[in-house]
Amino acid sequence: MGQQEKVATSLAGAVGEEISASLAPVDAELERRYPGDPGTRQPVHTVYVPGDVFDAGTIRSWGDQALAALDEHAPDAASFARVLGLTDDLAEPVYGRVRAKLEREPIEDLRVDFEDGYGNRTDAEEDEAAARAARLIAEAYEQGTAAPYMGIRMKCMEAPVRARGIRTLDVFLSGLMEAGGLPDGLVLTLPKVTYPEQVTAMVRLLEAFEKARGLTPGRIGFEIQIETSQSILAADGTAAVARMIQAAEGRATGLHYGTFDYSACLGVSAAHQASDHPAADHAKAVMQVAAAGTGVRVSDGSTNVLPVGPTAKVHDAWRLHYGLTRRALARAYYQGWDMHPGHIPTRYAAVFAFYREGFEQAAGRLARYVNRAGGDVMDEPATAKALSGYLLRGLDCGALDNGEVARLTGLTRTDLESFSAPRRGDLTASAQ
Repeated sequence: MGQQEKVATSLAGAVGEEISASLAPVDAELERRYPGDPGTRQPVHTVYVPGDVFDAGTIRSWGDQALAALDEHAPDAASFARVLGLTDDLAEPVYGRVRAKLEREPIEDLRVDFEDGYGNRTDAEEDEAAARAARLIAEAYEQGTAAPYMGIRMKCMEAPVRARGIRTLDVFLSGLMEAGGLPDGLVLTLPKVTYPEQVTAMVRLLEAFEKARGLTPGRIGFEIQIETSQSILAADGTAAVARMIQAAEGRATGLHYGTFDYSACLGVSAAHQASDHPAADHAKAVMQVAAAGTGVRVSDGSTNVLPVGPTAKVHDAWRLHYGLTRRALARAYYQGWDMHPGHIPTRYAAVFAFYREGFEQAAGRLARYVNRAGGDVMDEPATAKALSGYLLRGLDCGALDNGEVARLTGLTRTDLESFSAPRRGDLTASAQ
C-alpha cells in the first residue's frame, strides 16, 4: 500500500442535494420517456395475410410451401449456399436450421390484414371475417399451433374508413374475449398514421375497450405503421414520429416502415420503390432515432419481388431478398415484412447467417469483458449490452443454441438478460 491520499472537498453537502432536487423532474421524465428495451422477444419478420384468405391452416401452409420451394430450387445445403454466397462453414448449419425452422415455426409474427390486402367489402362481410379471425386465432393459441405473435391490421383513422376500422377492431377483440381472453402474443397494427392525434385516438379507443371489458388499463398495445411523409416530417419541421410515440402513452410497441406507400408518397417511381432507396434509409433512420430508448422497436418493410417461376428467376429473387435482409440487420432493423411463402427461406437464411458468422467473436468479447481478460478491443458496459442482445436475438430465432452460447461465454440466458436490459444507471454498476 502506498501513502494514503488526503481527500479535500470544497462544496457543502447541500449543493449536491439542491442539484439533485432541481433535476428530479428530469430524472422522472427520462424514466418515463426512455424506459429502455422491454427485453422481450422480437420476431424477425411479420407476415400479412388478407382477412378473407386467412384460415386455420395458413401457418402450416406457408411452411410447407417454403419447404417445397427449397426442395425444387435448392434441395441441399451446397446448392442453397451457391445461390446466396454462403461460406462453406455456414452452408450446412444455416440450411439445416432453415429447414428445421420451417417445420417447427415457419411464421414468427402473423397479421390478418383488413387494410390494403383486404380492401373495401360490405360491412356484413368484414364483420364476418373479423369474427372468424378472432375465433381462429383463439383456437390456434389454445391448440398450440399459433405463431408466437398474431393479430390484425385494421383500417386507418382517416375519415373515409375510420368507422369501419373501429368496428373491425371491436369485433376482433370482442371475439377474442368471448373465446377466453386476449392472448399474450396479441399484436395490433394501426396503418397510415399521419398525425399524432390519430395515435391518441387509438389510445382512447383501447382505453374504452379495456374499461368495457374490465381489463387492466394499458393491457393492449399497438404498432404504428409509417407510410406517409408527414409521419416523418411534420408541417412545422419537427419529427412527427417522435410525437407519435409520446401520443401512444406507453402503448406503442413498434414502428413499421411501409416501403411502397411511403415511396409513392414521395413520388418515387414504381421501378425504384425498395427498402434500400435513399428515401427509405432516411425515413428509417429518423424512426430509429425517435424510438431509441423508448422501448418501441423498428421494423423494416418488404420487397415485392416474388420468388416464383423458373429456378433462375427464383434464385434472383432469393438473392435480392437475402441481400436486403442482411443490409437491414447490419443497420439494426431486426424485423421486416415477408409477402410470400417463398421469402421465408431467405429470411431465415439471412438471419441465421448474420448471427452464426458473428457468434464466436461476440461470445468471446462478452466472456473477456465479464472476466476482465482484456483483448484487442476495449469494450464498455453499453457494448456488453449490445453483445448480449445479439446473442439473445440469435437464441430467440433459433440461429444459436443455449449450449453453444453457454460454452463460449460461461453465461446462462439469465446472465445474458441481465446485461441486455439493465435499468438506467445500472450500466456503470455492471462493469464493477
